[in-house]
Amino acid sequence: MNKRLLLFLFILPGLQVAAQRVVSQPVATRIEKFSPALDAIIDVQAKAEVIADSFAWCEGPLWVEQEQMLLFSDVPSNIIYKWTVSKGKEVYLQPSGYTGTIPRGGETGSNGLTLDRNGRLVICQHGDRRVARMEAPLGQPASSFTTLADGYNGKKFDSPNDVVVRSNGDIFFTDPPYGLEKNVDDPGKEAPYQGVYKIANAGEKVTMLVDTIERPNGLAFFPGEKRLLIANSYPGKAVWYVYDIGKDDALVKGRIFYDATADSRTEKGLPDGCKIDARGNVYATGPGGLWIFDAAGTLLGKIKVGDLVSNCSISPDRVLYMTANHRVLRIRLKR
Repeated sequence: MNKRLLLFLFILPGLQVAAQRVVSQPVATRIEKFSPALDAIIDVQAKAEVIADSFAWCEGPLWVEQEQMLLFSDVPSNIIYKWTVSKGKEVYLQPSGYTGTIPRGGETGSNGLTLDRNGRLVICQHGDRRVARMEAPLGQPASSFTTLADGYNGKKFDSPNDVVVRSNGDIFFTDPPYGLEKNVDDPGKEAPYQGVYKIANAGEKVTMLVDTIERPNGLAFFPGEKRLLIANSYPGKAVWYVYDIGKDDALVKGRIFYDATADSRTEKGLPDGCKIDARGNVYATGPGGLWIFDAAGTLLGKIKVGDLVSNCSISPDRVLYMTANHRVLRIRLKR
């Protein structure tokens, strides 16, 4: 998923920033409307802009409101960057996902990022094959980590990829093989499946939730936390699943939320990172760009920026940030 596509530049109204130190680049943007309901979410004439670039493969965007910064992972480079209006991009944390001393290939860095309910940074670390917490204040980052989970039933995780925290503090995450040097065929892979897991708030227990999704990737709770959306980044079965959360947090009544397999045959990209806003609207990266659904799975529209889009984050003032291959973009949503 690392092919580079040429981006054509257009003039972007709005979203200019006052700080002269930050240079943004307007990007050719096409918003496709499939439902009139999209008009309440985004102006179909809106344009995205590049706010940071020159990364190997960026992922895991996280808007941190109290610090007014966007954090995101450059996975192959083993770095978390931050972006602010005043200073643009800066190295935030290095190393971010692999702290070992033995050189190794593959995508070793961090991927998904989130905050726990105490405001501490939780990181999916590909190279260290664990979910970890940074033991340093957000404003004074340091590569000091506590392992929250690194395996299940005596088998080490592949490479935790995306992560969300429930309001009670429980951590849900996916574990596909993308961080292993030889992917699913890597000799270091210990489990015969790819899993979705939960870490109890106190960190004393890891629970397997699903082991039947070929390449579990992005995940997000719907408002009320009664349903969980999970993306499957698998060629031939490019779908988003939705599960009800049942007794003892069992994921039950799994069904297809939307099937994009046909689209994946004609457009580059697969279901990947996703976010769900307070209204229940789903922003999910997939074939051709970023897809927008309502809570029932009706496709409302797509944002296409001429590149692979891996993940997204939404700030409280309704700016949508997207990691797109070697660039980070933003576009304004309606309030």
